[in-house]
Amino acid sequence: MIVDILRSASQSIRANLMRSALTCLGIIVGVASTIAVVSVIEGLKANIGEQFESMGSNALTVQAYTPIKQAMTGRFARIDHTDLQLIEDRVEGIIDVTPILYLPGSRNGGTKYKGNISTATVLGTSASYIRLDNWFPEIGRFILPQDDQTRRRIAVIGSKVREDLELPEDPRGEYIQIMGEWFKVAGVMEERGELFGFSQDDLIMMPYSAARSLNGRGRLLNIEIRFKAENIEELNQVKQRVERLLRKKRGIGENDVDDFKVQTADQLLDNFSSFTTSVTLVLGGIVAISLLVGGIGIMNIMLVSVTERTREIGINKALGATRQFIMMQFLIEAVILCLMGGMIGILAGYGLGAGVAAMLPGFPPASVPLWTIGLALGFSATVGIVFGIAPAAKAAGLNPIDALRYE
Repeated sequence: MIVDILRSASQSIRANLMRSALTCLGIIVGVASTIAVVSVIEGLKANIGEQFESMGSNALTVQAYTPIKQAMTGRFARIDHTDLQLIEDRVEGIIDVTPILYLPGSRNGGTKYKGNISTATVLGTSASYIRLDNWFPEIGRFILPQDDQTRRRIAVIGSKVREDLELPEDPRGEYIQIMGEWFKVAGVMEERGELFGFSQDDLIMMPYSAARSLNGRGRLLNIEIRFKAENIEELNQVKQRVERLLRKKRGIGENDVDDFKVQTADQLLDNFSSFTTSVTLVLGGIVAISLLVGGIGIMNIMLVSVTERTREIGINKALGATRQFIMMQFLIEAVILCLMGGMIGILAGYGLGAGVAAMLPGFPPASVPLWTIGLALGFSATVGIVFGIAPAAKAAGLNPIDALRYE
């Protein structure tokens, strides 16, 4: 019986090929939109995940956090050099304590070389930065501990900075001017490419002590502190030690909100994943309206099909076709239409997502996980069942005699 039903449904779809294609259009648009959105977000999520994984699961980051109410009053929290020293001296079980100080104003053409200008981000850090970020020099060397101890004016640059300043292929020994001070180029970092259309190689790093002197004593520091737990099993304990220490130093009450955040690499990834999941759900809910419209369109077309094939239904019933057979025939036809639309939508959606990702400079390639394909096909089949029941029930309920008389 199932074979006969499938053959009958296929013949009906082929007999009205143009109408069947237009009937599937709503499902195609809905599924294609969903797959396109998910493929772009999942590709981005995978790329960001790889970068967080490179930090290591035992890495922690301390950043300033300003509650909204406090920010409205113009008071912003800061992590300063005393916090760095406190963590280095008082917290046990940590290694590679690394300060990161971004220099304000450095992007306003603050870097020059023989009349060429770069708007690169400039930051001060220590020798342990490369171990935390797994980013190493391609040419020359990185910052050494003695560079930081002596406030040596050396700089390690990204490949884009070398291009913008038109430095030699091997720029070691060349002097560049950063915020009015001369720095000797010590190395060039490995090329990382672009992310979100922004170059990750448009960066200049100098010793933390040199960055502090450039920042000026009159300006309040706001640094980021990164470090690793020696034993990954003690990661949570280390995090709690840092939190207790900073709360005590800052005099934060038991019921008061922290003005800082201590986050692991996994937590940072979870935060990003939560954000992308929320975006996917919101956009998925919007494009799901197309599936609803497509389902209504299929129900209308199937009702028209029932009316057109009334005599055929009457003949089938007169020849012994059961109510169940007739109902299954129309229901499976609706499901086949939806699945066809779903499969075409998946291909079109992936192509659309891949095209969008390719057009955005530096954007990671689109990725469609298997669960998305399964969900799209499952949802398409569900739409076919839900919106195919009414036409199928109408067809199965026709009186054979009235159906044979129908013209």
